[in-house]
Amino acid sequence: MKSGPGALMAFTVGLALCLPATGARADSGLPVPRFVTTAADEVNVRTGPGRQYPIEWVFVRRGFPVEIVDEFDTWRRIRDPDGVEGWVHQALLSGRRGMIVTGDDIAIVRDSAAEAAQPVVRAEAGVVGRLLECPGEGSENAAWCRVELDGYRGWLPRASLWGVYSDEEVQ
Repeated sequence: MKSGPGALMAFTVGLALCLPATGARADSGLPVPRFVTTAADEVNVRTGPGRQYPIEWVFVRRGFPVEIVDEFDTWRRIRDPDGVEGWVHQALLSGRRGMIVTGDDIAIVRDSAAEAAQPVVRAEAGVVGRLLECPGEGSENAAWCRVELDGYRGWLPRASLWGVYSDEEVQ
C-alpha cells in the first residue's frame, strides 16, 4: 500500500466521488419514474441538481409533459419525449398530467373508447394536451385514455400518446 501525501489525496478524491454534490436526497414518497407537467411558462433545465449548474435548455410552455426519472433534494431529473434529460427544481413542476400525441398518422380523438365511436377532433403528432383518465389493465377500455386537446375532450388510443405508462391507471 502506497503512503504519503499522494496516497491521501487519491483516497480523498475517491471518497469525494462517492458523496452527493449537495444536501441529502429528499424522498418525496412518490414513485420514480412518474409523469408530471411543467408548472411555469419558462422552466430552466440544468446539467445538474442545483443553481450552480449551467442551464442546458428552457421549456417555454406551461403544461408540457415530462417524466421524472430521479430525485435529489428539491431537484428532479426529468426526461422529455425525445429522451433528453436534465435537472429542474421541483417548484417548476406540477402533478397535473399531460400528454403528447405520437405516431406518424393523424390521431383521431373519439367520443367514446372505441374505434367505431364518432370522431371529436383530429390531431397531428406533437400536439400537447391534458391527460384526464386512463382505465387500468383489467378494464375493457384499458387501451384508451380520455384526453383534452385545445378544449376538445374525447378518447385516444393509449398507443397514440406519450405521458402514461402502458399498464398505468390514471383517474
